[in-house]
Amino acid sequence: MSDANSQPTPPAIPHSEPLPTGATSPKPVAPMNYTSLAGILEALLKQPGALLNELSGDRRGGIISRLIALILICGCIYGVVMGSLSGGTQLWAAPVKLTTGLFFSVLLCLPSLYIFLCLNGADVRLGQICGALLGMVALVTLLLIGFAPVAWIFSQSTDSVVVMGMLHLVFWIIGLWFGMRMIKGLLAYSESADHGHLKVWIIIFVLVSLQMTAVLRPLIGTAPTLLPTEKKFFIQHWFDNMNEKDRSR
Repeated sequence: MSDANSQPTPPAIPHSEPLPTGATSPKPVAPMNYTSLAGILEALLKQPGALLNELSGDRRGGIISRLIALILICGCIYGVVMGSLSGGTQLWAAPVKLTTGLFFSVLLCLPSLYIFLCLNGADVRLGQICGALLGMVALVTLLLIGFAPVAWIFSQSTDSVVVMGMLHLVFWIIGLWFGMRMIKGLLAYSESADHGHLKVWIIIFVLVSLQMTAVLRPLIGTAPTLLPTEKKFFIQHWFDNMNEKDRSR
């Protein structure tokens, strides 16, 4: 018969499951530094979700200012590469036009993005949306910097405005494809499903950014004036350049 005053036996401590053969313990994720451009750059590439989470806190203003600085730096660098096709005035005009077009696209599309996200049921604030949109553009410009050496070697080996225009367009579309994850992350952050509103906005942003190539033309090549004196739809502008190329043959 057991002693009434004896202490109960404590339960056995469960042992952790052994790791599979060849597997290693996961490394802890180092916290991101959002007080520098390098930290913002690393967060955009490695932990965009963490960056979106920080945009809901007190450091949102500092993060947005660094995103703007990153867009300016990367946009100007890639703009110089675009202007290197013609040289001269385009070496400074193309960077100015490119960064101006990027920020105008953000300003023009921010209200519609806010409305579409609200219609989609996302519980996010305007400051978060603005930061995410700037983060998307910053990520696009970072990817353009990665493509810059390829664009530069082509600009030094051909004088075709049409070829270079198509090359820059392909790089821009690839950048947008990856950059859109910042906007899609807003839906994940608010635990909302995409009901199609975001897809409509993406089409709007693409059209606006492409129209900027006609509004601020020429981004590549040369023209009698720094800015256009005639209104054109971007598709008409592209076809006009192709027709001029055909007539010059």
